[in-house]
Amino acid sequence: MSTAVRERSVEMYPLKPRVLEAVSVERITPRMVRVHLGGPDIEGLRSDNFADHVKLWFPNPDTGEHVLPVVEDDRCLNFRDPGVIYRDYTVRRFAPEAGLLTVDFVVHEHGPGGRWAANARVGDRLGVLGPRGTVHYPDYDHHVLLADETALPAAARRVEELPRDARVTAFFEVADAAEEQKLDAPAGAEITWLHRDGAAPGTTDLLLRALEKTELPEEGVFVWVGGEADALKPIRRLLKERGLVRGRDFEVDGYWRRGVSNLDHHASDEDDE
Repeated sequence: MSTAVRERSVEMYPLKPRVLEAVSVERITPRMVRVHLGGPDIEGLRSDNFADHVKLWFPNPDTGEHVLPVVEDDRCLNFRDPGVIYRDYTVRRFAPEAGLLTVDFVVHEHGPGGRWAANARVGDRLGVLGPRGTVHYPDYDHHVLLADETALPAAARRVEELPRDARVTAFFEVADAAEEQKLDAPAGAEITWLHRDGAAPGTTDLLLRALEKTELPEEGVFVWVGGEADALKPIRRLLKERGLVRGRDFEVDGYWRRGVSNLDHHASDEDDE
């Protein structure tokens, strides 16, 4: 595949600890909760692109203790302190004019974020660290996105923030039809929802099979994939086999790995060669 070189740039943001509170909480699907966070500490926060993420610091559900981030000289000092509970979450939406940071949570019982979101109420507080930086992407002729529900907030933000005439092909894997969401997509976007229908998250090849059946343009395409790290390895291989260059024509981002808690999903984007 012959594709012109397209430059991206990375911008780092100053690291500032914040404490934000839930302004509103809504159950957007049976398994997804959307929390809008705000408060005076949001001043100066930036989130310019779809893959930006924050570290959310949760209270201990048993003791109520809430260790919050401490930053000096642009470094967090207490990541490993006793009692610290934090997880990475993608910024679903940021509205600086309204002073709102929106985060979507998959509700489940085996993680602090999902448990917190299941019981979140207006006024509940979270520590917020980041985003640490952002990636500015150039314009592409065709956008292809594949994501499971953990990466869906990032992919959905991308779809909604693209120009209204953008060419978009997206495949989103969710538990079942009840988990499909309404998105403010460009008019010509082709969005397909893939249902696991009882299969456990991270165990299917639905995204791989969807990509195998998708004909990609000869040039000007960018493919972004997010989900369970091991399930994405064959997708990465397939993209390379089709002649796409990692970092230029595609990104594959492992947001989580089965059996591993608090995965650094950027560090998990490893080669399988």
